[in-house]
Amino acid sequence: MAIEVYRHDVIVVGGGGAGLRAAIAAVEADPKISVAMVSKVYPMRSHTVSAEGGAAAYVPGSEDSLEKHFYDTVKGSDFLADQDCAEYFVEQATSELTRLEHWGCPWSRNEDGTVATRPFGGMTVPRTWYAADKVGFHMLHSLFQHSMRFDRIVRYDENFVTKLLVDDGVCRGVVAIDIRSGVMRCFLGRAVVLASGGAGKCFPFTTNGTIKTGDGMSLAYRAGVALKDMEFLQYHPTGLPGTGILITEASRGEGGYVLNSEGERFLVTRDYGVGQKAELGPRDMISRAEILEIEAGRGLKGPYGEYVLLDLRHLGEAKIMAKLPFVRELARTYINVDPVHEPIPIRPVVHYMMGGVDTDIRGATPVPGLYAAGETACVSMNGANRLGSNSLTECLVFGARAGVESVAYAKGAADGNEARLRGEAGTEG
Repeated sequence: MAIEVYRHDVIVVGGGGAGLRAAIAAVEADPKISVAMVSKVYPMRSHTVSAEGGAAAYVPGSEDSLEKHFYDTVKGSDFLADQDCAEYFVEQATSELTRLEHWGCPWSRNEDGTVATRPFGGMTVPRTWYAADKVGFHMLHSLFQHSMRFDRIVRYDENFVTKLLVDDGVCRGVVAIDIRSGVMRCFLGRAVVLASGGAGKCFPFTTNGTIKTGDGMSLAYRAGVALKDMEFLQYHPTGLPGTGILITEASRGEGGYVLNSEGERFLVTRDYGVGQKAELGPRDMISRAEILEIEAGRGLKGPYGEYVLLDLRHLGEAKIMAKLPFVRELARTYINVDPVHEPIPIRPVVHYMMGGVDTDIRGATPVPGLYAAGETACVSMNGANRLGSNSLTECLVFGARAGVESVAYAKGAADGNEARLRGEAGTEG
């Protein structure tokens, strides 16, 4: 069987938030560059679309600051984050979210017209930008529609990448199979960016969709790239029993309570280390507290095991419909519970992998020509625990950086400087 061959300067694997941002950054960095975006799903079906709560960034003129965002990120990581990467992240976050608004993302607004923010777990001040509770949907729409302005971004939808092409220690492209036809395709390029998402579907009870199977991580590992921080797996404290569907952290950011079988706000009344943050403590601490309550016999029993409760009733129907309409829709659809009138059953669920493909601050891996960004990558910004709403912004910040750096590498390779570039791979620029 003949293999179809396509040639581009940069190959981006994945069509979600990080992949789209990398592709856009690449073509904006050089008006002559050609980018192939190879994705196993149509971009608007990427898992970024399922994000609900928001994206974190400092709002100028607010009570927040870059220093506070940096400190919260590092503290939330259990002080295991790479602090240079965390600093770069917070410095770039605001401009990335502002740029996304210019591309059409409808961030929610305060009455005076300023960007609305909500508190998220582990944060000292509200800094999570949101668009009701369908943030990933709106972000992905904005990125995807903006990417369609560039005819130099050539999409290959529903092509599943099976192997990285590494020759003489340099990544030179990928092999993929067309899911619909079974045709094998070879995409040759001077640089490859992996942006294929996490691996939560390795676990049976997860918020992750079926497509989150760790493809980029396995591709890089088989090509000789180490995986970093793989022991750090995040559980989200508010998953629906049975399905694992996520009830966004925004529900607690808007004032929701977590209750045990006795109707007690145990995060307030018992010492679980969250202090005055209560329901807005870091995800790992609240998840552990819920399991400890269940093990102490203060959970409720249901057909899918024991659980605790998320109570939004005191917020009232008007606020729920204004700020959390999707939460109400999910609860009513999947467990026949209306959060306006009764609490939502919840339990901890696998949500996010802090670990991934080993990259530096530029998104570069130790293999020359290979870059990675988003959840498939590990720049070590999140350490042992990622703060909620940092991940969407991370896709933008490091997706953009990987896109720009991959173009610089590709141009150097085209100019015959590959030997020099090979020696620089994996070092900070």
